[in-house]
Amino acid sequence: MSDLRMGFRKLCRRGVVPMPGAFNALCARAIERAGFEAVYVSGAGMSNAVYGLPDVGLTTLSECAVHVRAIAGAVRVPVLVDADTGFGEAINAARTVTELQSAGAAGMHLEDQILPKKCGHLDGKEVVPVDAMVEKIRAAVAARGDPEFVILARTDAAAVEGLDAAIQRGREYLNAGADGLFPEAMTSADDFRRFARAFEHAQTVGGERPILLANMTEFGKSPLLPLSELAEMGYRIVIYPQTALRVAFGAIEHLLADLRRDGSQAGWLERMQTRKELYDLLDYDGLAAIDRAATGGAASG
Repeated sequence: MSDLRMGFRKLCRRGVVPMPGAFNALCARAIERAGFEAVYVSGAGMSNAVYGLPDVGLTTLSECAVHVRAIAGAVRVPVLVDADTGFGEAINAARTVTELQSAGAAGMHLEDQILPKKCGHLDGKEVVPVDAMVEKIRAAVAARGDPEFVILARTDAAAVEGLDAAIQRGREYLNAGADGLFPEAMTSADDFRRFARAFEHAQTVGGERPILLANMTEFGKSPLLPLSELAEMGYRIVIYPQTALRVAFGAIEHLLADLRRDGSQAGWLERMQTRKELYDLLDYDGLAAIDRAATGGAASG
């Protein structure tokens, strides 16, 4: 696992890493098969798809760890996890690190919202004092058993205190030991550029260039910028947290409306993943080969 985490750091140093969000293990497999080199696990995706809840801090660390373990176990690429606020105070953030490391994550990000938190692209957010977030980051960094485990600090302060305050918070968070920064809900390309420029010559406590993360979520406060433009600004991770989920559930709703109206799904066959395609994604043949080897070549069942 340390090799996978080291590989994630190398990916981020090499260039920009696009990371679609996986809302379950099957989606993670599809992301990997499409050629992406890392998978993102969104807190909103888990709340929405697994528990049918809005992204307002209702899920627990235990639920998150189970979800992450399933996704990380399904792929051979690094997994970055949205750890929300660390599920509590500094001591809770420390346990979050150990649990997510054990679940197979390559890294995570913590945010500076108060509890209960909100989706980063909603109005009415509040942020904790800088000192409280610094304590949380220090506790998280001290708790990681693997130094290659990436800990990013997300700040929601731009929407609350302004971009200058978000930049200053970023400096404090790097000094506390964060490996990089995630400025949430930037409202323009200029905001993304200005934030990145503020850390152009910055270093982490470990002497590395900070890993900057840009969030390209749809229907939020941020413009949808091309990967190449964000890379030119200096961002090294670009997440698409809910893209696959929104496409999937948009299709599901249309299917269900047609099925309810027509009493048949036949008109959707051309848009479906076939049985063979699903089995290929699940590596059904690989598991069948293991079964045959275990039974001396005889078919089971």
